Amino acid sequence: MSNQLSVIILAGGRSSRMGRDKATIEIGGIPLIRRIYDVVAACRDFDGVSIDRIYVITPWAIKYQHILPPTCQFISEQQPDRGPLIAFTQGLTEINSTWVLLLACDLPNLSTPVVQSWIDRLPSIPPQTIAYLPQHLHKGWEPLCGFYRQNCRHLLLEYIHGGGQSFQSWLKMNVVTELTIADRICLANCNTPEELATVVENSSFGLE
Repeated sequence: MSNQLSVIILAGGRSSRMGRDKATIEIGGIPLIRRIYDVVAACRDFDGVSIDRIYVITPWAIKYQHILPPTCQFISEQQPDRGPLIAFTQGLTEINSTWVLLLACDLPNLSTPVVQSWIDRLPSIPPQTIAYLPQHLHKGWEPLCGFYRQNCRHLLLEYIHGGGQSFQSWLKMNVVTELTIADRICLANCNTPEELATVVENSSFGLE
């Protein structure tokens, strides 16, 4: 059976540390959320793995509809103040693909060749693995830049119903395969104006 892959882009944060909506910040003339969309939309099928659909989970779809193509599908986040784990679990209820690539909306250094290389490895991931993620240098896993099997939803629901809300705690309870990263710059995100300035300074992008 073909391993269909859906993509979820999370755009539900308040961007309180940034002081403005991160998703709409333009780097090189392109809003961050559109950059992420274009990166994954350009990926090709590989060895039975094909991208099915690209979703954005957000409470504010109207803010992004003019930025993203009509092919993008929006999922209205029902509990935006409960964090990314709850939003992701909600998204899984509307997706039937074998794999889901979960991405934050503020990863300006992510590129199509990098994501394509990750997709190309999916057929080799052991069946017992529920997530395929990079490791954070200090905090465990990078939960908002990696792959999950759709059938992990029941494990998530059990964890949430038991009062859990932490991605890291949930991942420690399950089988995760490390997604090795040659150059960690692709994982750099922009939570503050200082982090944004650093990304722009170390890249060829122009900030608008």
